[in-house]
Parts: sequence; C-alpha cells; structure tokens
Amino acid sequence: MKTVLCYGDSLTWGYDPATRTRHPLEDRWPTVLANALGEGVHVVADGLNGRTTAFDDYTGDCDRNGARTLPTALHAHAPLDLVIIMLGANDMKPHLAATAHAASKGVRRLLEIVRLHGWPVEQEPPQILVVSPPALVEAADPDFAAMFEGGITQSAMLASFYADLADDAGAGFFDAGSVAECSTIDGVHLDAANSRAVGRGLAPVVRLLLGQ
Repeated sequence: MKTVLCYGDSLTWGYDPATRTRHPLEDRWPTVLANALGEGVHVVADGLNGRTTAFDDYTGDCDRNGARTLPTALHAHAPLDLVIIMLGANDMKPHLAATAHAASKGVRRLLEIVRLHGWPVEQEPPQILVVSPPALVEAADPDFAAMFEGGITQSAMLASFYADLADDAGAGFFDAGSVAECSTIDGVHLDAANSRAVGRGLAPVVRLLLGQ
C-alpha cells in the first residue's frame, strides 16, 4: 500500500462557493484522485481553510501557516510515498504575501521541510508534486473581491513560478488551472465539477510518480 498526502487549503477539503459549505466527499479532488488510483493507494487529505504557504495570518482563528503545520502532518501520516502540495491562493491576500514570487518562496520552504524531515533511516523521503492552484477570477461577492484585491494578476503567474521551482528542485509539477477554473461567485474556490476535474487531471501524473 502506498500513501499520498494532499496538503492544501479549502480547495483540498472542498469548499462550495455557492452554499459556503463543504462539498460532499465524492466531489472533492482527493477523493476523485483516490478512486482513480485504486485500492493500492491510500490518499490522505489535509486541508485547512485560509492556509498559506509560509505566512502568518493573524486574522485567523488557528495557525494557518503551512510551513509550521507541515511537519506535524508529515509525522502523523508517515510513512509517505508522495506529498502533493497545492497552496498559494491565500498568499494572494494583500495583507499577506500578495505576490506570486513570495508564494513561490513559501512553496520552496515547504519542499525543504519535506526533504529535511526526520524520516526513519530505512525510509526514503517521499516524492513531491507541486500543484499551482487555478488563477483567481473576478468575484461577484464584494467581501471576497476586497479580501483578494490585486490578486488576480499575481495568481495568474503562480503556474510559471511553480513550474520553474519544481524543475529546479527535482519535484513534479501540475497546473490545476489547465483543467479547472475558480467560481465567479467568490473568485477563489472551485465548484464541484471543477474540483472533480482537478482529481481527474492529477491521476495520470500521480500514477507516473508512483510507478503505477
């Protein structure tokens, strides 16, 4: 049995922009991915709304800094064969990182944490797949529009920055924006159809990395 950790934000646990509730399990991309990979792979979803790559958000009601919580997730779910990291959308908030360049630095830190984690001597560090979230779009919701003001242009550059980072770090890369787009309701989250599309798009990439 191989284990895959999906480490991300509310896009990972499936936030429905229309109802402001979580998607049913079957509509979340980690579930779709798990079904596509079959019984030989255990897919773990570790998502947190508002999670950033490596930046503190003092407006949150819990620790949303992905770099600080990642070691706990790695330890809790070990042994791992693959870690999928899809973060960066929340970094686009103007009171946080606000730029694609800064978000890519945050993801680089996450890759370092995975590689340098205290894995048992007999265990090879897991492979890493960097996933750039779909670019933000214009939002009908004024609160979300203000929350991510200026983020549309920057988020559109995430895929380019992440692809270069993954290539330099020897990690896998997938652009979720190539198969899905954010809802115009809030400009950030994925409806059920687009969430499922991410899972289907990831499946062949993950199979390749796992040697299936």
